[in-house]
Amino acid sequence: MPQLNPNPWFLILSSAWLIYTLLLQPNIMSYMSMNKPTNKNKITNTNPWTWPWT
Repeated sequence: MPQLNPNPWFLILSSAWLIYTLLLQPNIMSYMSMNKPTNKNKITNTNPWTWPWT
């Protein structure tokens, strides 16, 4: 079965990942996130649910 022969497919896969990690990833990671994380811990005050049958 020719699909089990890793000769052409491994070269294509490794070259695609090499292109992705060296060329595309720095360009993608350079975009700024719109929602910057904050250091504030928000404490939410939740009221307990009142069940009508208790």
